[in-house]
Amino acid sequence: MRLSVIILNFNVKHFLEICIKSVERAISDIEAEIIVVDNASTDGSKEMMEAVFPHIKYIYLKKNVGFPKGNNIGVEHASGEFICVLNPDTIVAEDSFSTLLKHYNNLQNPGIIGCRLIDGSGNFLPESKRGIPTPLVALYKVLALHKLFPKSVKFNQYYAGHLKQDAAGSVEILVGAFMLMKRSLYNNLGGFDERCFMYADDIDLSYRVLKLQLNNYYLPQVTTIHFKGESTLKDEKYMNRFKEAMQFFYQKHFKKSWWFNVVMNIGITLFAFKKKTEIYNDRIEIDHYIVVSDSQLLFQEVSKVLKKPVDWVRYLEDIAAIEQPFKNIEILIDADYISYKTYIKFMDTHKNSNKSFKIRPTDSRFFIGSNDKNDRGEILAF
Repeated sequence: MRLSVIILNFNVKHFLEICIKSVERAISDIEAEIIVVDNASTDGSKEMMEAVFPHIKYIYLKKNVGFPKGNNIGVEHASGEFICVLNPDTIVAEDSFSTLLKHYNNLQNPGIIGCRLIDGSGNFLPESKRGIPTPLVALYKVLALHKLFPKSVKFNQYYAGHLKQDAAGSVEILVGAFMLMKRSLYNNLGGFDERCFMYADDIDLSYRVLKLQLNNYYLPQVTTIHFKGESTLKDEKYMNRFKEAMQFFYQKHFKKSWWFNVVMNIGITLFAFKKKTEIYNDRIEIDHYIVVSDSQLLFQEVSKVLKKPVDWVRYLEDIAAIEQPFKNIEILIDADYISYKTYIKFMDTHKNSNKSFKIRPTDSRFFIGSNDKNDRGEILAF
C-alpha cells in the first residue's frame, strides 16, 4: 500500500465528515487507506462514523490519550509506505497527496513534508513553516515582533521568514496538522513523544528528523484548509501551554535555561496586558447568501432556513454579476458540483474581501466554514 492517512478526532464530527470525504477524493487514484482514531468523543462522532463511513478503519478509545499517543496508535495500524498525519478540521484538494508524493522523489534527503495551510477565511497560516524555537526566537514570537516586522528574517525566525509562503524549500519545523513522511521514518523515530505537552509534539518530531541529517520540506504547491489555526484561542491559557511546550522541547534537546524562563514570563506578562486592553470587533453579520450548485432543489431547501436574501448561481464566475461591495456576502458551495480544489482556490483568491465561505460535503445536510478569520468554524444546517 502506498499511503495511510491518520486522522485523530476529538469532538468535531462535522469537520471530521468533510475531512474524510475530501481525503476519499484525494486518494481515489492511490492505493491508500484512511485510519481514524477517536479520543473518546462524546459529540456523536462514533455514531456518524458507523453510519457514514462503515468501510473505514475506526479506532474508538475509551479515554482521551492526547495527540501524540492517539496518532501513534493510528500508525501502529497503518500499512502504507507513506503516512500522512492529518487534523480532522482540514479539507484537502483532490490532487494533494498525488502532488506531494510526486515531488517527494525529487527532494534531497527528505524527512517530513508539509504543505501551505490557510484558515477558514482563506488567509495563510504562518505555522505552515517554522524555525527551531530557541529562547530568543520564542521571545520574538511571544512579543509578536514577527507582526511588527514581517519582512525581517531575524524577527520572523519562528515562522521561517527566510521563505515566502509561495516558495518551496527546506524548513526546520512543520506543523502537526499535516505531516507526510515515510512510515519507516516515523517508526524509526518512535513516533510522537508521548511526554510532550500541547504545541510541542510536532516541533519535537521535526527536530528529531533534522538530527538524522534529513531535511523537512515546505511545499506550497498544495494548499489545505485548516479551520483551527493560529488566529483562534489566543488567551492566557494558550500562552501558558505555549510556555510549557517550549520548556519541554528546550530542556529535552538543549539544556535547562533560566534565561528561557525569564524570556517566557516577560512575554506572557506583556501578552496578558495586551489582551486586557484589546477591543474586539463584533461578529460579522451576513447580509446576503449565494448558493453555488447545479441543484435547484438544494437552493430551495437552503433558502427556507435562511432569513436573508439568497441567490442561486451555477458557476463561480456568475457571482461577479451580483456583487454588493457594501454588504457581507456568504458563498455556499456544493461539493457535489464544485471540487474541493476549486473551492480552496476561490477562497484563496477572495480572502480579505466582503465574502465568507462555506461548503457542503457530498450527500450532507450542512454547510461548514468560517464567517470570520477569528472564527473557529461553524455549521449551517438545512
